[in-house]
Amino acid sequence: MPQNNIIRKFDGMSTLIYNNRYIIALLSAAMLLLSSCKKTVATVPQSTLQQYFEDNILNKEFIVNYALDDTTNKTSDFDGYTFILTKTTSYYDGPMTGTKAGVTYSGTWTSNEDYGKLVITLNSPTPPASFSFINRAWRFTKKSLPIMELAPWGTTEPKVLHMRRL
Repeated sequence: MPQNNIIRKFDGMSTLIYNNRYIIALLSAAMLLLSSCKKTVATVPQSTLQQYFEDNILNKEFIVNYALDDTTNKTSDFDGYTFILTKTTSYYDGPMTGTKAGVTYSGTWTSNEDYGKLVITLNSPTPPASFSFINRAWRFTKKSLPIMELAPWGTTEPKVLHMRRL
């Protein structure tokens, strides 16, 4: 007899599950959501960032591959120019040049500690008017070399600068 009571209890179990299927589904989803892992972002050691910047950007020749100012394509304004960010004793600033047909414009570059920001200033001798576009604080949107993709730092201005390493 005790065996028949156990079988009857299990017969009613499937009806109980079926009648409460929405509650069971919600509880299962809630448990899954609450037990999900937090996303962790690995930090890259400063020496690795410095080495990457030195190996791939500093003392390398770059050309302007694409320059967009709002809706105006300014790429042709930089045809023939070669730009070099020169390394000195610092990994965060140094001299920069832009050269075309034997004429060199000098200035500086600076970066922040995570190399997410690049400030370009070419000012000697008096640079062409087109350099007002390139002379600003930029943020890296992509460091997929050989192309550095940049956008203005701290603003949503519709400007884009892509510099390709030669």
